[in-house]
Amino acid sequence: MSALTLFLTRRVDRVILYEHAHISRVKVDLQTKVATRQRILTVAARLFARVGWERATTRSIATSAGIAAGTLFNYFPSKEAIAVALISDVLAKAKEEFEERRRGGESLEEDLFSYIWTGLRYLQSSKTFLGCALETLLSPLARSSPDHPGELIRSEHLETVERLISCHHRVRQPLSALTLQLYWTVYFGVLAYWATDVSPKQEDTMALLDQSLKLFVASLGEEASPLTEASSLREKTNESQG
Repeated sequence: MSALTLFLTRRVDRVILYEHAHISRVKVDLQTKVATRQRILTVAARLFARVGWERATTRSIATSAGIAAGTLFNYFPSKEAIAVALISDVLAKAKEEFEERRRGGESLEEDLFSYIWTGLRYLQSSKTFLGCALETLLSPLARSSPDHPGELIRSEHLETVERLISCHHRVRQPLSALTLQLYWTVYFGVLAYWATDVSPKQEDTMALLDQSLKLFVASLGEEASPLTEASSLREKTNESQG
Protein backbone atom coordinates (compact mmCIF):
# COMPACT_ATOMS: atom_id res chain seq x y z
CA MET A 1 0.00 0.00 0.00
CA SER A 2 1.46 3.38 -0.99
CA ALA A 3 1.95 6.19 1.49
CA LEU A 4 -0.73 8.25 -0.31
CA THR A 5 -3.26 5.42 -0.15
CA LEU A 6 -2.52 4.86 3.55
CA PHE A 7 -2.90 8.57 4.25
CA LEU A 8 -6.24 8.79 2.46
CA THR A 9 -7.53 5.63 4.14
CA ARG A 10 -6.70 6.93 7.61
CA ARG A 11 -8.20 10.32 6.78
CA VAL A 12 -11.47 8.72 5.62
CA ASP A 13 -11.57 6.54 8.75
CA ARG A 14 -11.14 9.60 10.96
CA VAL A 15 -13.98 11.39 9.14
CA ILE A 16 -16.27 8.36 9.51
CA LEU A 17 -15.44 8.04 13.22
CA TYR A 18 -16.04 11.75 13.73
CA GLU A 19 -19.41 11.57 11.97
CA HIS A 20 -20.46 8.53 14.01
CA ALA A 21 -19.44 10.27 17.22
CA HIS A 22 -21.31 13.43 16.21
CA ILE A 23 -24.50 11.51 15.36
CA SER A 24 -24.31 9.58 18.65
CA ARG A 25 -23.83 12.82 20.60
CA VAL A 26 -26.81 14.44 18.85
CA LYS A 27 -28.93 11.36 19.59
CA VAL A 28 -27.94 11.42 23.28
CA ASP A 29 -28.60 15.17 23.48
CA LEU A 30 -32.07 14.71 21.96
CA GLN A 31 -32.89 11.85 24.32
CA THR A 32 -31.72 13.94 27.26
CA LYS A 33 -33.90 16.86 26.21
CA VAL A 34 -36.95 14.65 25.77
CA ALA A 35 -36.34 13.05 29.19
CA THR A 36 -35.85 16.45 30.84
CA ARG A 37 -39.02 17.83 29.29
CA GLN A 38 -41.01 14.84 30.49
CA ARG A 39 -39.51 15.13 33.98
CA ILE A 40 -40.57 18.78 34.14
CA LEU A 41 -44.12 17.88 33.12
CA THR A 42 -44.35 14.98 35.59
CA VAL A 43 -43.05 17.07 38.48
CA ALA A 44 -45.27 20.02 37.56
CA ALA A 45 -48.39 17.82 37.49
CA ARG A 46 -47.58 16.56 40.99
CA LEU A 47 -46.93 20.05 42.32
CA PHE A 48 -50.09 21.48 40.78
CA ALA A 49 -52.08 18.68 42.42
CA ARG A 50 -50.32 18.91 45.80
CA VAL A 51 -49.87 22.62 46.46
CA GLY A 52 -52.33 24.10 43.96
CA TRP A 53 -52.07 26.23 40.86
CA GLU A 54 -51.36 29.52 42.64
CA ARG A 55 -48.63 28.24 44.96
CA ALA A 56 -46.74 26.22 42.37
CA THR A 57 -44.01 28.33 40.77
CA THR A 58 -41.49 27.78 38.00
CA ARG A 59 -38.75 27.89 40.65
CA SER A 60 -40.36 25.17 42.75
CA ILE A 61 -40.96 23.07 39.64
CA ALA A 62 -37.32 23.44 38.57
CA THR A 63 -36.06 22.56 42.05
CA SER A 64 -38.25 19.46 42.24
CA ALA A 65 -37.10 18.42 38.77
CA GLY A 66 -33.45 18.80 39.80
CA ILE A 67 -32.62 21.50 37.25
CA ALA A 68 -31.80 25.20 37.37
CA ALA A 69 -34.61 27.69 36.84
CA GLY A 70 -32.80 28.97 33.77
CA THR A 71 -32.73 25.47 32.32
CA LEU A 72 -36.48 25.13 32.78
CA PHE A 73 -37.03 28.28 30.70
CA ASN A 74 -35.18 26.61 27.82
CA TYR A 75 -38.13 24.23 27.68
CA PHE A 76 -41.10 26.31 28.84
CA PRO A 77 -41.35 30.11 29.03
CA SER A 78 -43.87 30.09 31.90
CA LYS A 79 -45.92 28.04 34.33
CA GLU A 80 -48.88 28.51 32.01
CA ALA A 81 -46.93 26.97 29.12
CA ILE A 82 -46.20 23.91 31.27
CA ALA A 83 -49.89 23.53 32.10
CA VAL A 84 -50.82 23.87 28.43
CA ALA A 85 -48.34 21.14 27.49
CA LEU A 86 -49.79 18.85 30.16
CA ILE A 87 -53.37 19.46 29.03
CA SER A 88 -52.50 19.20 25.32
CA ASP A 89 -50.77 15.85 25.78
CA VAL A 90 -53.76 14.47 27.69
CA LEU A 91 -56.31 15.80 25.20
CA ALA A 92 -54.33 14.34 22.29
CA LYS A 93 -54.72 10.89 23.84
CA ALA A 94 -58.41 11.54 24.44
CA LYS A 95 -58.85 12.53 20.81
CA GLU A 96 -57.21 9.29 19.67
CA GLU A 97 -59.67 7.26 21.73
CA PHE A 98 -62.60 9.30 20.44
CA GLU A 99 -61.56 8.75 16.82
CA GLU A 100 -61.05 5.02 17.38
CA ARG A 101 -64.49 4.57 18.95
CA ARG A 102 -66.34 6.69 16.40
CA ARG A 103 -68.36 4.55 13.98
CA GLY A 104 -69.68 7.22 11.63
CA GLY A 105 -73.40 6.84 12.24
CA GLU A 106 -73.60 9.23 15.18
CA SER A 107 -75.52 12.49 15.15
CA LEU A 108 -73.65 15.76 15.52
CA GLU A 109 -74.80 16.10 19.13
CA GLU A 110 -73.58 12.57 19.88
CA ASP A 111 -70.21 13.24 18.24
CA LEU A 112 -69.67 16.50 20.11
CA PHE A 113 -70.82 14.99 23.40
CA SER A 114 -68.49 12.00 23.01
CA TYR A 115 -65.56 14.21 21.99
CA ILE A 116 -65.94 16.57 24.94
CA TRP A 117 -66.76 13.90 27.51
CA THR A 118 -63.80 11.75 26.51
CA GLY A 119 -61.57 14.78 27.01
CA LEU A 120 -63.04 15.46 30.46
CA ARG A 121 -62.47 11.85 31.44
CA TYR A 122 -58.81 12.10 30.49
CA LEU A 123 -58.47 15.44 32.29
CA GLN A 124 -59.69 13.94 35.56
CA SER A 125 -56.16 13.80 37.01
CA SER A 126 -55.72 17.52 36.27
CA LYS A 127 -59.06 18.53 37.76
CA THR A 128 -57.57 19.77 41.05
CA PHE A 129 -55.59 22.57 39.43
CA LEU A 130 -57.47 23.06 36.16
CA GLY A 131 -60.38 24.82 37.85
CA CYS A 132 -58.04 27.55 39.09
CA ALA A 133 -56.09 27.77 35.84
CA LEU A 134 -59.07 27.90 33.49
CA GLU A 135 -59.54 31.64 33.58
CA THR A 136 -55.88 32.23 32.73
CA LEU A 137 -55.56 29.55 30.06
CA LEU A 138 -58.88 29.20 28.28
CA SER A 139 -61.20 32.10 29.07
CA PRO A 140 -63.43 32.99 26.09
CA LEU A 141 -62.95 36.64 27.10
CA ALA A 142 -59.24 36.40 26.32
CA ARG A 143 -58.32 37.77 22.94
CA SER A 144 -57.27 35.06 20.50
CA SER A 145 -53.55 35.40 19.85
CA PRO A 146 -50.70 33.03 18.90
CA ASP A 147 -48.85 34.31 21.98
CA HIS A 148 -51.64 33.42 24.38
CA PRO A 149 -50.66 30.32 26.40
CA GLY A 150 -53.98 28.56 25.83
CA GLU A 151 -54.20 29.23 22.10
CA LEU A 152 -52.73 25.82 21.22
CA ILE A 153 -55.49 24.01 23.12
CA ARG A 154 -58.17 26.29 21.71
CA SER A 155 -57.07 26.03 18.09
CA GLU A 156 -56.65 22.23 18.15
CA HIS A 157 -60.02 21.73 19.83
CA LEU A 158 -61.88 24.05 17.47
CA GLU A 159 -60.24 22.44 14.44
CA THR A 160 -61.74 19.08 15.44
CA VAL A 161 -65.12 20.64 16.19
CA GLU A 162 -65.20 22.35 12.78
CA ARG A 163 -64.40 19.03 11.12
CA LEU A 164 -67.17 17.25 12.99
CA ILE A 165 -69.68 19.94 12.11
CA SER A 166 -68.69 19.85 8.45
CA CYS A 167 -69.27 16.06 8.43
CA HIS A 168 -72.89 16.55 9.55
CA HIS A 169 -73.91 19.98 8.26
CA ARG A 170 -73.48 21.54 4.87
CA VAL A 171 -72.34 24.85 6.25
CA ARG A 172 -70.29 27.69 4.93
CA GLN A 173 -66.62 27.00 5.62
CA PRO A 174 -64.90 28.18 7.65
CA LEU A 175 -67.45 28.70 10.41
CA SER A 176 -68.06 32.29 11.36
CA ALA A 177 -66.08 33.81 14.22
CA LEU A 178 -69.36 34.30 16.07
CA THR A 179 -70.21 30.58 15.87
CA LEU A 180 -66.74 29.57 17.05
CA GLN A 181 -66.91 32.05 19.92
CA LEU A 182 -70.35 30.74 20.89
CA TYR A 183 -69.08 27.17 20.93
CA TRP A 184 -65.96 28.07 22.94
CA THR A 185 -68.08 29.92 25.50
CA VAL A 186 -70.31 26.85 25.86
CA TYR A 187 -67.28 24.56 26.18
CA PHE A 188 -65.60 26.82 28.73
CA GLY A 189 -68.77 26.93 30.81
CA VAL A 190 -68.98 23.14 30.83
CA LEU A 191 -65.31 22.89 31.81
CA ALA A 192 -65.74 25.37 34.66
CA TYR A 193 -68.81 23.54 35.96
CA TRP A 194 -67.11 20.14 35.64
CA ALA A 195 -64.07 21.35 37.62
CA THR A 196 -66.26 21.83 40.74
CA ASP A 197 -68.91 19.17 40.11
CA VAL A 198 -69.25 16.76 43.06
CA SER A 199 -72.36 14.95 41.83
CA PRO A 200 -72.16 11.13 41.55
CA LYS A 201 -70.23 10.24 38.37
CA GLN A 202 -70.53 13.94 37.50
CA GLU A 203 -74.06 13.42 36.28
CA ASP A 204 -74.81 17.13 36.62
CA THR A 205 -72.03 17.98 34.17
CA MET A 206 -73.36 15.38 31.75
CA ALA A 207 -76.83 16.94 31.91
CA LEU A 208 -75.41 20.44 31.41
CA LEU A 209 -73.31 19.28 28.47
CA ASP A 210 -76.28 17.53 26.88
CA GLN A 211 -78.54 20.58 27.10
CA SER A 212 -75.80 23.01 26.06
CA LEU A 213 -74.99 21.02 22.93
CA LYS A 214 -78.65 20.84 21.94
CA LEU A 215 -78.81 24.63 22.04
CA PHE A 216 -75.54 25.02 20.17
CA VAL A 217 -76.46 22.56 17.42
CA ALA A 218 -79.82 24.29 17.02
CA SER A 219 -77.97 27.59 16.54
CA LEU A 220 -76.12 26.12 13.55
CA GLY A 221 -79.28 26.51 11.50
CA GLU A 222 -78.14 30.07 10.85
CA GLU A 223 -74.90 28.75 9.34
CA ALA A 224 -76.54 26.07 7.20
CA SER A 225 -76.21 26.38 3.46
CA PRO A 226 -77.43 23.15 1.81
CA LEU A 227 -75.69 22.38 -1.46
CA THR A 228 -79.00 21.48 -3.08
CA GLU A 229 -80.43 24.91 -2.31
CA ALA A 230 -77.29 26.58 -3.58
CA SER A 231 -77.45 24.58 -6.82
CA SER A 232 -81.14 25.42 -7.26
CA LEU A 233 -80.42 29.10 -6.75
CA ARG A 234 -77.66 29.04 -9.34
CA GLU A 235 -79.95 27.33 -11.84
CA LYS A 236 -82.68 29.94 -11.35
CA THR A 237 -80.15 32.72 -11.71
CA ASN A 238 -78.78 31.23 -14.92
CA GLU A 239 -82.33 30.82 -16.32
CA SER A 240 -83.24 34.43 -15.57
CA GLN A 241 -80.01 35.65 -17.17
CA GLY A 242 -80.60 33.39 -20.21
